[in-house]
Amino acid sequence: MRKVCLPLAFATAFAVPAFISTVADARETVRFDGYRPGTIVVRTSERRLYLVVDDGLALRYPVGVGKKGKAWAGTAYIDGKHRNPAWAPPPEVRRDKPSLPGVIPGGSPRNPMGVAALTLTGGEYAIHGTNAPSSIGGFVSYGCIRMHNQDISDLYNRVDVGTRVVVTR
Repeated sequence: MRKVCLPLAFATAFAVPAFISTVADARETVRFDGYRPGTIVVRTSERRLYLVVDDGLALRYPVGVGKKGKAWAGTAYIDGKHRNPAWAPPPEVRRDKPSLPGVIPGGSPRNPMGVAALTLTGGEYAIHGTNAPSSIGGFVSYGCIRMHNQDISDLYNRVDVGTRVVVTR
């Protein structure tokens, strides 16, 4: 599993920012088999995240995923839940974008994490919101899974630390 998206520095003292996307909720309930309820499945090729809610049913959300050469597949678990996280660009991102500051505070419109992040085991990837809603549906990240801010907020409230996450290509 290739990991480069983020070592995160989290700050949770910031209020929910006023610039949250106003796009209507993009999630929908769909038929979905093969996984136990409570599992998150990300299908990179579809650019969709599924939260299995019952046998044969899942909530489906549009997502942005790793760009060419940055995508990964495998199994991880949610190891942290963070509201309005600060973000520290990892070394690969800093090499590509040296003008980035060392840390972007939570709540900043420049923070790529949006309103919430679910960190994954291994410490370098997360499922998170975005302050660039037009990036949803694309191959856009360094390996993280991006969601509309209202969708990450919904998912955040539905899952717990320890939730299994399966990422497929």
